[in-house]
Amino acid sequence: MRKRILALAAFTATAAPAVAEPLRDFCPDRPGLGTPPCTIDKGHASLEIGLADWTLDKGGGTRTDSWTFADSLLRYGLTDRLELQLGWTAYGTVRERTGTGPATHASGTGDVMLALRRNLAGPDGSGFSAALMPYVGLPSGGRTIGAGTWSAGVLLPVSYRLPGDVQLDFTARVEAAPDEDRHGRHFAYGGVAGIDVPLSEQLGATLELSVQREEDATEMLGGLSFAYMAAPDLQLDAGANAGLSGAAPDAELYVGIARRF
Repeated sequence: MRKRILALAAFTATAAPAVAEPLRDFCPDRPGLGTPPCTIDKGHASLEIGLADWTLDKGGGTRTDSWTFADSLLRYGLTDRLELQLGWTAYGTVRERTGTGPATHASGTGDVMLALRRNLAGPDGSGFSAALMPYVGLPSGGRTIGAGTWSAGVLLPVSYRLPGDVQLDFTARVEAAPDEDRHGRHFAYGGVAGIDVPLSEQLGATLELSVQREEDATEMLGGLSFAYMAAPDLQLDAGANAGLSGAAPDAELYVGIARRF
């Protein structure tokens, strides 16, 4: 009789449905200039879309206004610490005007970006977190916002959460970046440092400084962004960047959304 009871208990244990583990807190790439080291849960995906992005660049008597729409990033968790990323800009338009002359317009689609993010510590982004993220850009876009040739690089994002949920961030970057003439590449490198401050349970702000070296120019940007967690799997965001060096764009404004599935 005892053997039958033990056998029945073993069968019940194996037949009972497994209890799904709770998902980690949603950790989108958006918004901001840097990149987080956290990864998407295994078997889950997120879609992050820059709904609209406007950039102003003035210099040499020329004003350039650039718009991008549906700048999309799809992330999928391959394991608890590894995710695959696919990025693409659906549409971009550029308006350029020199002096008092007539303005010129051009538009088109952007390039495709493929990346892998391998978390090295803290896949949920809590405490100390770090990751390694190799990526490649494929020249699928048009002349307006496409690079015209391939690119490749590696990001090393790191974060550390302090008491009070304040978080320090840093993203290092090295890249074989496309030349302006669209026919070659050059070595580029830089870093983004930031601090994330919670303003409420749902709203957070990020202040960042980006320094990027491109050939013989150094681009410096300051950024301020806000992220609102409307639901556990839904984030809305907005941000602004300001150029701090002559080589950087003068200003940038953007809004976006991120959804986990």
